[in-house]
Amino acid sequence: MKIFSAEQIYAADKFTIEKQGIDSNALMERAATQIFEWMHARLQGAKVKIHLFCGIGNNGGDGIALARHLLEHGYEIAVYVVNYSDKRSKDFLINLDRLKERKVWPEFLDSDCDFPTIGREDIVVDAIFGIGLNREPDAWVAKLIAHINTSMAFVLAIDIPSGLFMDRTPKDSTAVVRANFVLSFQAPKLPFFLPETGVYLNQWELLDIGLDGEFLMKEPVGYEFMGKPEVMPLYRPRLKFSHKGNYGHSLILGGSYGKIGAVQLAAKACLSVGSGLVTAYVPECGYVPLQTALPEIMVITDDEADKVKDIEFDIVPTTIALGMGMGTHEDTAKAFSKFLETNTVPLVLDADALNILSKHKSLLKKLPPNSVLTPHPKELQRLLGDWKDDFEKLEKAKKFANEYKLILIIKGAHTITLYEDGAYINSTGNPGMATAGSGDVLAGMICGLIAQGYPALHAALFGVYLHGLAGDLCVPTMGYESLTASKLVDAIGAAYVKLFERPQEQQEGSVG
Repeated sequence: MKIFSAEQIYAADKFTIEKQGIDSNALMERAATQIFEWMHARLQGAKVKIHLFCGIGNNGGDGIALARHLLEHGYEIAVYVVNYSDKRSKDFLINLDRLKERKVWPEFLDSDCDFPTIGREDIVVDAIFGIGLNREPDAWVAKLIAHINTSMAFVLAIDIPSGLFMDRTPKDSTAVVRANFVLSFQAPKLPFFLPETGVYLNQWELLDIGLDGEFLMKEPVGYEFMGKPEVMPLYRPRLKFSHKGNYGHSLILGGSYGKIGAVQLAAKACLSVGSGLVTAYVPECGYVPLQTALPEIMVITDDEADKVKDIEFDIVPTTIALGMGMGTHEDTAKAFSKFLETNTVPLVLDADALNILSKHKSLLKKLPPNSVLTPHPKELQRLLGDWKDDFEKLEKAKKFANEYKLILIIKGAHTITLYEDGAYINSTGNPGMATAGSGDVLAGMICGLIAQGYPALHAALFGVYLHGLAGDLCVPTMGYESLTASKLVDAIGAAYVKLFERPQEQQEGSVG
């Protein structure tokens, strides 16, 4: 699913209006009707007071038009115009007149007036600012927003929570509406998915307002949201007449004294995702633990007892994942550097491999093209340096990935995969996955997918989605706090099964 910039959305509006021979107010009426139908389907005429806070631009016009629909269906409403400027959009004024024709006169709010009382059981519709916000709200508007946020009422935001920008992080966290739900027109917005801006909303849903499909399809974008429809075409089915040799040989390289578990998790995940063969390369202290815990894998040991010192093996792996639990000892860093001099096998680099790269940036040029890097936030910071906000972080990360011809996976609540000019935002996963070893599991899964013949980008996207889906399947039986990396691995098979459930099967499962 494409994620458009504000400019692209405005262009889609204009194109749709011209192609369909309608005016902009007709498009606004579509939007308001869609919002009303969503609300009415859930409220069913409930006796609840609905406060509509409307700006004086097109977002406010949506709110004013919505008020008219609510009024005509018997809902108790209170309409407020947040009068933050002398300028008013044409469509806002048209809908304001229509509301007045029905004997409803909104209360105009400005810097000198008291704010209305909002009950805990009321509903607030936030239509103050839209996607075009380009400056911080005035101080009095910020106080109004804080008043809404402290009311404890259910807050429904139209298109985007007011106070959020499309391309930067707000300076004042109290000047952004905290929405329980956002009804976003046509496509999700990038701020929904970033740590610094996604905290201002709990849930979102899309409303189709009939923007021209051909325009949206052809419009190139920098970001895409990866749901099941986007991920399923990447899947590579197994052939009936095949054997383990058809699905690759993965090498999991890492571990040090006290950190062999990281390799165990990665190796088991690699097996569970479908790699035909898996070998672990670890220091001698890892031999017994791995041979005992994972009878399906093979183990090669370094001559050193407690760390990786010399990376030498006589197998020909299809792909290699390395870094988990490896440590950054000087001997290990030297062995890693020497290994990169001659390696031509596709790589998945995690944990201490990334920490060594951040200390020795010249090694980045030795990585094979399309190597997959899987940093958590601190590891990413070590690689990129500091950034002022999440938007700058993404720009720096894109530049980094392009410079070194890498696939960069930024792990988080909505893991983002960067490759060339594309950025792909994942839709699965949950807070329970913020646990030790979760990243080792992901690295092993991606390694196993590449071994099976998935192109590196497809392996990254499919692996990230499947990893999150496995975590989501764990939550109903163990909650967030008890979710462990081992349980993630155990759920990989169920995640595969979930991918192929038909809609009816999913519905029956949710009812049961």
